[in-house]
Amino acid sequence: MFTAYAIITVITILANAGIAAADFSRAGFVVANSTEVGVPQTWIPRLAALKAAGAAGLLLGLMGFTAIGVAAATGLVLFFIGAIATHIRARVHHNIVFPGAYLVLAAASLVLVLAVAVRD
Repeated sequence: MFTAYAIITVITILANAGIAAADFSRAGFVVANSTEVGVPQTWIPRLAALKAAGAAGLLLGLMGFTAIGVAAATGLVLFFIGAIATHIRARVHHNIVFPGAYLVLAAASLVLVLAVAVRD
């Protein structure tokens, strides 16, 4: 079980760190997507910081700080539920798969960290 948790969580960390870096650098696709769903450009660095904090928290969870890992995974699940809700509200469905994929990764990390924590 720990192996699955470690693999999925590392993928989730890399994915969130990568998109946070794209947000911080204001990559063209980030700015275009934010504009399309109605998220103000001034929010992008704050949203990037939340994604980066989630990735860092997941890493700390892997290093044995389980409560931080649970909190980070929970935060990322809530974050990406909000992202999907934002897409739905804006009626932008053509790229909703991206926040959906991040949500699936975060949810899988949460389920697995909880499963590992219960076993210990």
